[in-house]
Amino acid sequence: MTMADSVTFLKNFLRNPTQVGAVAPSSTGLVDAMVDWFQWDTARNIVEFGPGTGVFTEAVLKRKHADAKFFAIERSADLAQRTRERCPGVTVYEDSVANVVDLCRKESIDQVDAIVCGLPWASFSDLLQMEIMDAMLEVLAPGGQFATFAYWQGVVLPAGMRFSRRLRKTFPHVERSHTVWKNLPPAFVYRCVR
Repeated sequence: MTMADSVTFLKNFLRNPTQVGAVAPSSTGLVDAMVDWFQWDTARNIVEFGPGTGVFTEAVLKRKHADAKFFAIERSADLAQRTRERCPGVTVYEDSVANVVDLCRKESIDQVDAIVCGLPWASFSDLLQMEIMDAMLEVLAPGGQFATFAYWQGVVLPAGMRFSRRLRKTFPHVERSHTVWKNLPPAFVYRCVR
């Protein structure tokens, strides 16, 4: 993580904490907990929700199959630009992830095998959580993998508990990774299979 990443992230958090959700980019430990779980040898269509400064994006690029299609969706113009600088070959749409169906069509993707998600679910309203989840389910293939992380302090918030219940109702397989204590704040990854 560079100083520029930290400054960009903090600036965006202060400007809009409900869209960014953290004061610092994800740690190396959280990146590994998030991306090492995916079946990169078979995933051919990959989407990232909310890449932030591109730490997960960079990790996906290192692991994905050479034939895989991959794009990211980031609402913040500053963070989208930071991701493009960090990962010049990746298409980053400045858009809402609720529009993932249209963006997949634009990329000629019918179904997505893997979704890496850095969105702050615990800060979203029930309506927004549902809207994003419904859009995601339109594109995620049967057997597709979805991973998102949660901060421990957010799990006890009403929106965090609601999101955890929603995951368990939506996916037949949901597991939690180990806690990454060296992340700021400490976090774990929800690993879901459709």
